[in-house]
Amino acid sequence: MRATEIVMIAGVCGDTRQALAEAELAKSLGYDAALLSLAALKEAPVSKLIEHSRAIASVIPVIGFYLQPAVGGRVLPYEFWREFAEIPEVVAIKIAPFNRYHTLDVVRAVIESGRSNEIALYTGNDDNIVCDLLTEFEFSGKRARIVGGLLGHWAVWTRSAASLLDRVKQETKSVPAELLTLAQQVTDMNAAIFDPTNHFHGCIPGINEVLRRQGLLEGRWCLNPKEDLSPGQSQEIDRVCKYYPHLCRADDDLIRENLDAWLR
Repeated sequence: MRATEIVMIAGVCGDTRQALAEAELAKSLGYDAALLSLAALKEAPVSKLIEHSRAIASVIPVIGFYLQPAVGGRVLPYEFWREFAEIPEVVAIKIAPFNRYHTLDVVRAVIESGRSNEIALYTGNDDNIVCDLLTEFEFSGKRARIVGGLLGHWAVWTRSAASLLDRVKQETKSVPAELLTLAQQVTDMNAAIFDPTNHFHGCIPGINEVLRRQGLLEGRWCLNPKEDLSPGQSQEIDRVCKYYPHLCRADDDLIRENLDAWLR
């Protein structure tokens, strides 16, 4: 694939009937893969989850999605991920349980499946972005790395995020202490945007608020009119922007310089 090519990923959710219809639609529209949500199958046993995943994979290549329970996901045991990794059409997994133990379940399952060179691992752990990207995971002498991120956090200050990813990929032998400090700063910034103090109630309004401040959105409105920033969240966003200008400045300056032309 050329660097200029765009990979199109569709979200697929619901029970098997709905998910199959969505997968078939995505394929007909030229999408390359489906990010598969299992949130609708909260009570299903592992065997049913695998059957469901195989059905979708028969239509379109699949990206697994470990969504944290706090925002609608479910705990998915190692046994699920081990069998899931053996589905030939699985091409990637987004790991977003916001839990180190559960993250290790996924990475170990992929390594032990023998497909770590075929399945791309992406972090969705917004609370641990940098450390996920820096870590070389090892189980029984076999190693794998998380190669990138599919992160809500990267919906804002994206230029800085891309620079960070490039820098992390260069640090493959040793990790400078400076990057571990940066990891803490990114997590603190994420807490202001994603609102874990209030069980992530303000995560989408938090992203929209940053985009509003940059002039890319007129407001931070959500589809649910009751969904808004939590009390004190705006002040927390003020705080992290003041504390960590090096994580904001490149994007804010780029947008300020080009916004008029973009909106013309």
